[in-house]
Amino acid sequence: MKLVTIALAAGILVGGAAEAQDVRSLLKTYNCNICHADHETKTGPAYVDVAAKYRNNPKAVSILVAVIRKGVHGEGPWPMPPLPEVPPDDAKKIAEYVLSLKR
Repeated sequence: MKLVTIALAAGILVGGAAEAQDVRSLLKTYNCNICHADHETKTGPAYVDVAAKYRNNPKAVSILVAVIRKGVHGEGPWPMPPLPEVPPDDAKKIAEYVLSLKR
């Protein structure tokens, strides 16, 4: 039983790592990394800061999907440009990844 539990936990960790890798490739594909990073403020906010801002908002995923696809002029001097070429499913994966980050 312990071996099965360990095997399942390892599979979840590997699966989670694979999902994170997939999202990182999406972030690269859509050039998100030019303005954003997980823990570093660049031209745009760090993803952990975005996650903190929306942490308790039940509509956070849909809000971030809209921001990714339609753009927004946030708190800083530079607007987030619209990225309509990002399919909704990819935008959702990115939003869920960003919201999963913690400081």
